[in-house]
Amino acid sequence: MNGSVDAVNLGAAATGGDLSLWGLFLQASIVVKLVMVGLIVASVWVYAIVYQKLTSLRRVNALADQFEERFWSGGSLDDLYEQEGIKTSHPMAAVFGAAMGEWRRSARVSPDLARGSVRDRVDRAMGITIQREMERLERWMVFLATVGSNAPFIGLFGTVWGIMSSFSAIAKMHNTNLSVVAPGIAEALFATAIGLVAAIPAAGAYNILSGQVARYALQLEAFAGEFITILSRQLEEQV
Repeated sequence: MNGSVDAVNLGAAATGGDLSLWGLFLQASIVVKLVMVGLIVASVWVYAIVYQKLTSLRRVNALADQFEERFWSGGSLDDLYEQEGIKTSHPMAAVFGAAMGEWRRSARVSPDLARGSVRDRVDRAMGITIQREMERLERWMVFLATVGSNAPFIGLFGTVWGIMSSFSAIAKMHNTNLSVVAPGIAEALFATAIGLVAAIPAAGAYNILSGQVARYALQLEAFAGEFITILSRQLEEQV
């Protein structure tokens, strides 16, 4: 007999409130709604950043490969500078343009200066350019890391608030029926789920993208080292 009564109560509880995702959102308190909306906005922003970063990295890697092919083809560096170094369209061309620009300015100022300290000037110009270009590529990466690490805790805050609301409802109604507890518990768990939906892609994307950005930074530094070696040989030939 007790089993029949429990079954009836559970059936009534299941139909006592709208437990669909939209229903859970509408039934949530204003605090939990704000948590949910904030996490959803963060999640959408994460996907937008990931798409932009993947597209950007794919583009700069392809352009870098094409540029290095032209650079090592044996053609004139002056011609390459006129074509890509003055008006740059990707980081590697910007590094090359900064180096060639400093090389030309130093040689124009004084031949003695060009032979004496141009290597340091060119090396510094490339280093500054690499730092600036990498800052552009790394833009919004901190946001991905922040969402990946903090979104679960924000969702947990919504969970705690929802559970507190459930206990408050129990205290006011003096009723422990599942129909009283279920909506608050469900909306609480929904907030946690949204937090995980935002955090998991953000954390995974940050790990993948940071690796790709680091590899591209190494490629730029390797190119800068090779280029300064070429310029050093030309300086030695001028002495």
